[in-house]
Amino acid sequence: MTRWLGVALLPRADHLHAAVQLQRDIGGEVMLQPVLHPNGNLPHVTVFQGPFSDSLAPEAALEVISASMDGSGLCSEISLTSMGLVYQPTGWLFLALERPPLLEVLQKAALAVLERHLDWAFDEDEDEDKDMSRFTDDERISYERYGYRYTGTAYAPHVTLGRTEESTALELVRTARGGVTLPRQWTFDRLSFYVMGEDGAHAKTLLERPLGQA
Repeated sequence: MTRWLGVALLPRADHLHAAVQLQRDIGGEVMLQPVLHPNGNLPHVTVFQGPFSDSLAPEAALEVISASMDGSGLCSEISLTSMGLVYQPTGWLFLALERPPLLEVLQKAALAVLERHLDWAFDEDEDEDKDMSRFTDDERISYERYGYRYTGTAYAPHVTLGRTEESTALELVRTARGGVTLPRQWTFDRLSFYVMGEDGAHAKTLLERPLGQA
């Protein structure tokens, strides 16, 4: 049976609530989807997500992925600098974050553990019909290899702030840049294994592992 799962960095409590509020502030009268909530769809930075077979053992995988950060100088938190609010086709609003080498190491470790458990038989018809016309070349290569748009050189750390009709999303990005204050730093203190919901949302936490845990 195919399971749609992901690995993510979760923000510490105050920044989690700040991200929930940021979605509301940017959307205004527009309810961006999926709606972020501290006890529901959690704000997060995806490391990797996709369809997995039953051969995947999330607890063992998360332990190996976490161990890849040993010796990195990481303690119990990692702070990432905001690169601003960006529009991503089609209709997405992202809070873009910096991509330090540590995150590249983390994603490579995740791919090394998870790739062999990807379930490529999940829905061949849906995969063939995937619209990649507005993907970059790197994003297309990433998707064709892993079933996920943002890996390797295409990796783009971000907090998804939601999706709406394309023209509306473009207008929200334009107006937010002049009227919404974005926190400069975002701090993350946990790794999670999660069940994907609507549009890849962090719908349910399967496992959490504090950063820096031996």
